[in-house]
Amino acid sequence: MPTAFHASRQADSSTGRLQINVTSLTGFFPVQNASVTIADSRTPENIIEQVLTDESGQTQPIELPAPAFAYSQTPQQPKPYTDYNIEIQAEGYEPVRIIGSELLPGELSLQPVSMRPLTQTSALEEDIDIPAHTLYGEYPPKIPESEIKVDAETGEIVLGRVVIPEYVVVHDGVPSDSSAPNYYVRYKDYIKNVASSEIYATWPESTIYANILAIQSFTLNRVYTEWYRNQGYSFTITSSTAYDQKFIYGRNIYSNIDRLVDSIFANYLSRPGIRQPIFTSYCDGNRVQCQGLSQWGSKTLGDQGYSAIEIIRYYYGNDMYINTAPAISGIPASWPGYDLSIGASGPKVRQIQEQLNRIARNFPAIPQVTADGIYGSQTADAVRVFQRIFDLPQSGIIDYPTWYEISNIYVGVSRIAEPGT
Repeated sequence: MPTAFHASRQADSSTGRLQINVTSLTGFFPVQNASVTIADSRTPENIIEQVLTDESGQTQPIELPAPAFAYSQTPQQPKPYTDYNIEIQAEGYEPVRIIGSELLPGELSLQPVSMRPLTQTSALEEDIDIPAHTLYGEYPPKIPESEIKVDAETGEIVLGRVVIPEYVVVHDGVPSDSSAPNYYVRYKDYIKNVASSEIYATWPESTIYANILAIQSFTLNRVYTEWYRNQGYSFTITSSTAYDQKFIYGRNIYSNIDRLVDSIFANYLSRPGIRQPIFTSYCDGNRVQCQGLSQWGSKTLGDQGYSAIEIIRYYYGNDMYINTAPAISGIPASWPGYDLSIGASGPKVRQIQEQLNRIARNFPAIPQVTADGIYGSQTADAVRVFQRIFDLPQSGIIDYPTWYEISNIYVGVSRIAEPGT
């Protein structure tokens, strides 16, 4: 059965909320006082809202009209989301225009915006055009593949263990299209983007969880087997639904998907005796059928009260289980295995305090703390502000998602240069 929260969203089915998060492309600084203009894509000449970003580069969540909740609950309904156009201007930066940011009813949509600093007197506006959602638009079906990849000569896989990469390189087209750009995308951001592009955030949490697991396992199979690099390509995965799964450059993500990915990003699907993540094919189950998870079918199972692992086993068999990668790239230190909260002390606390202080140099809303290795109220307050800025539950406790988000942001703000696109 739907959860109480899931049911409550049905009552508020005529609006959604949109928050724009603006950062600089260089240095990962928030862009304060950026002017944000919002219009319905159907009537782009009529401005609905015009707001400024705060010191963290964010707008407050803006309530906007959205379609009926029921439209996203069954296929062959009217479009279940409203498209909005967003224009962002800020002194010293090239303007950005986003066409088609998608707003679902009862959900908080997070629209990331990365602005390029001006390097010349004439500003060139960057246009980001977000195409139709995969469950609504027309996209080519997945070409069938084996769920386990084996080297024909040796019977071995290139990598010896499953590692969560810091980045994946996404080729924005079919593999043979040499003109398509490659994007360096942080792994978690890639998963959030694909999940927001492939399923609806209004679905039951167990359904979203199951689909994210399939998306992560699919992705990690590409990483583990170095599938495209072994074919002579310089990327990890493509954005083509015929070959991989849908990634949409610059699109919005949803807060519930954002938080769930933060909690389970190191997980993938396994079978006994097989080291590599399973290549988990899936399809919409309505227009396209496949040997794998049905997205619409998983939604029905979630409505019936199936858990995430029950949904997974319904489609992939009872020998499928959830595994966790033992290694995560690009972070200073692994999760200690327990929460840090008021009263905790030691080197792990000091490490987090030092990382928060470095992050606060870029995001000054986060208060500086004394890096003494003692988790007091001052540290808890800084953690709450960090959690608010980066869309985590504001508990003031450093749990698994908060630990890794602090680690990721710390690496982002302290790195001298980011990879190019």
